[in-house]
Amino acid sequence: MSNPFTVSLVSWHDGEPLLRAIREAVFIREQNVPEELEWDDMDGGSRHALALSLNGDAIGCGRILPNGHIGRIAVLPEWRNKRVGTAIMEALLDEARARGLKQVDVDAQVQALPFYHLFGFVESGKEFMDAGMPHKKMKLKLKPR
Repeated sequence: MSNPFTVSLVSWHDGEPLLRAIREAVFIREQNVPEELEWDDMDGGSRHALALSLNGDAIGCGRILPNGHIGRIAVLPEWRNKRVGTAIMEALLDEARARGLKQVDVDAQVQALPFYHLFGFVESGKEFMDAGMPHKKMKLKLKPR
């Protein structure tokens, strides 16, 4: 059966209202990330994955910076455990491969480590706090498809 959603790569310019709504719901309201930590000057130069339900509602997102850092992966609660996050990550990894990147990295919330392990990410360094939550740096060496 096909997914009840789509994932597209968009610019911040084209997707900002939808991307902003997802990140506000998940990071700012649900996880209590301060607004000043959520919004940075990296969005404009990043490529964003945007997941939409079949009726057009924004349900998840993520971004990849020009240097290959993947982050801001967020899925609305009612869409979790339905492969939305997986599809977002696959789109971002495909984008990294298309750019010819050899490696990508994430700053993963510790509770999300198993998700990143599914893609082959490997933990590196010590646990650190970011926006009041424990994180670990993770890296993935990319193989061409």
